[in-house]
Amino acid sequence: MSKIEAFILGIIQGLTEFLPISSTGHLYLGRHLFGLDEAGLFLDTMLHVGTFLAVLVVYKNELIQILKKPFGRLSMLLVIGTIPAVIVGLLFNDLFDSISESGVTIGWEFLFTGFILWMADGVKKGSKKMEQISYKDALFIGTFQAAAIFPAVSRSGLTIAAGLFRKLDRETAAWFSFLLSIPAIAGGIVFQFGELASGHVEAISFSSLLVATLASALFGYAAIVWMIRYLQKNSLKGFAIYVWLLGFIVLALQLIGIF
Repeated sequence: MSKIEAFILGIIQGLTEFLPISSTGHLYLGRHLFGLDEAGLFLDTMLHVGTFLAVLVVYKNELIQILKKPFGRLSMLLVIGTIPAVIVGLLFNDLFDSISESGVTIGWEFLFTGFILWMADGVKKGSKKMEQISYKDALFIGTFQAAAIFPAVSRSGLTIAAGLFRKLDRETAAWFSFLLSIPAIAGGIVFQFGELASGHVEAISFSSLLVATLASALFGYAAIVWMIRYLQKNSLKGFAIYVWLLGFIVLALQLIGIF
């Protein structure tokens, strides 16, 4: 993997982790395009480390608050919102691994993401702020997050949509979605490192991994800040149209045997 390829994959991960268009689906397509299918788990792990660093920087004040009050309301919201994904991951991990490796459902998953985004954008605008999020809201949003275990179903897209369905205002929906990504990304990194420790580690140069991780962190930070501001006054429908187009392209390429 060249440094240019590493940089591009880092950009893809950083942007698509927090834009509602699926980072895993885009990374799968990006690796396939560059012929880097063998550079799988280790590369993905380091790319997620990059986006994890980005979200830690953005939410440093909230994390300090959680450390000071580990059993406070904010901590409990994150715990409740994370439980559905943990349950689904533990029960169906092998199934989702096989689906992710084959890539056969990616086109349909992009289409599903677009459908949810379009539906959420059409609901009556809510007004709930962060301090008004209930435990039921957190569980509902967390249940949508659990569905994003499919590779091309966007975690940020579904959790933002779920927040809008629960009448959070748009900025708060994005804010809580990205905050909820902290335990999700952290858990994924721990799980991936566990798999790496017991299996084969792909041979990738340190410099390429460093470039990929730094690009992921920088563009992830930019995506978080931009997305929260964007949703204050703008629609999700542009993202829905994008993933629909991408989904149809993937399905067409699969149909003719190119992908």
